[in-house]
Amino acid sequence: MTNPVLEGLAKARHSAVHLEMRDAYQPSDPEFIAWQNGKRLDPDDRSSWWRPFLDVVVDTTGRGVEMRRARIVSEPVTDYIKYEYDVTFPNVEAGELVAWLPRRRAADIALPGTDLWMFDGTSVLFTYFSGIGEVVDREWSTEPGVVDLVSSAFETVWDRATPHAGYKPV
Repeated sequence: MTNPVLEGLAKARHSAVHLEMRDAYQPSDPEFIAWQNGKRLDPDDRSSWWRPFLDVVVDTTGRGVEMRRARIVSEPVTDYIKYEYDVTFPNVEAGELVAWLPRRRAADIALPGTDLWMFDGTSVLFTYFSGIGEVVDREWSTEPGVVDLVSSAFETVWDRATPHAGYKPV
């Protein structure tokens, strides 16, 4: 089966944005479980944290595509968000821009109902999750009204968010 996110990134010409709004994803993820048990990535040992997705980030940003990821999080943050924060430095190292927005500062933003990727400001890939954070489906939209909502929401979130280097989980 193909991965629609990777397909979108491969086709992107100038931008790829990712909006994340959940406080937990895939609780059965072995890497999250290992983190809960004390595993931490060693910034000085690149071979311990480099993963295939980061090659995609390097390739995508190397073509001149700006990749931005915004995370809306509840504070105090969940253990899963602490984990995401701890494992984000490789994404930044690979060229992805990441920013964090406390949910309280997003209360007045008209947001889509689920996480998404938007490519080149023309197509949106929605990801639907189960209640515990497992991916159950994805759906593409190129409908102009949907693209406009997503673009407006993402840019508002991005403008209010704190870049990864300046954010500290509460």
